[in-house]
Amino acid sequence: MTRRPVTLRRGAGSAGPLLAAAAAAWVWVVTHWGGVRAMPGTMGLGLPAFLAVWTLMTAAMMLPATASVAALYARTITVRRTPHMIVFTVAYLLVWAAAGLPAYGLAAGLDRVAGLPAATGTAVAAALFAVSGVYQLTPLKDRCLARCRSPIGITLRYASYPRPTRDLRAGAHHGGFCLGCCWSLMVLLAAFGVMNLWAMVVLTAVITAEKLTPAGRMVARAVGIASIALAGAVFWVPALAPGLTGGGTAGM
Repeated sequence: MTRRPVTLRRGAGSAGPLLAAAAAAWVWVVTHWGGVRAMPGTMGLGLPAFLAVWTLMTAAMMLPATASVAALYARTITVRRTPHMIVFTVAYLLVWAAAGLPAYGLAAGLDRVAGLPAATGTAVAAALFAVSGVYQLTPLKDRCLARCRSPIGITLRYASYPRPTRDLRAGAHHGGFCLGCCWSLMVLLAAFGVMNLWAMVVLTAVITAEKLTPAGRMVARAVGIASIALAGAVFWVPALAPGLTGGGTAGM
């Protein structure tokens, strides 16, 4: 009797602890930032505080789509799967934490933009929308998304990594592909406001749909086209980019 291949759906069954961690991160974000007006740039935070908030935010947004991959990876381990899944996820989140450094640099630059005439903020918002939209349509986005959508082959390859560092290397490797897939979506938060909770909810839904639904590639392209459209529309409706044009509203 042939064994059926492991799928993301089967892996999702053991992803409960990571989904609980994602839920806890959302609770923290909503508790601390719910109702806060969309703020530009660094939100007045120093680098350590910004990195802490950024890491919790990315955990809330990324873990719902990544938990099944971590669980699938753990299925390649014969014993004590949960600790391996946790280390894999920690390494994955460390990649996103490291991405917080350039994110802070971008945010610090946008702090200065916020003090310039509104037309400058609008132009920067248009550029961010355009960069994000164009990347969504590139072959590199497709390649990274394909690795996130069909991770079975690569998770089996991870099993050949040296045992002492296997979980860390596997998590960091997958985190790199996820970063390559999703950085263009996270850039949109610079325009919407980094802790704009409505934007976070929508982008989390987009990320999850891209990675887990059959129409994921079409979703990625649709979001790319929509972002390019926003690049033009923001000149007529600056409030589309409250994080840069001062049109912020309550986060949720």
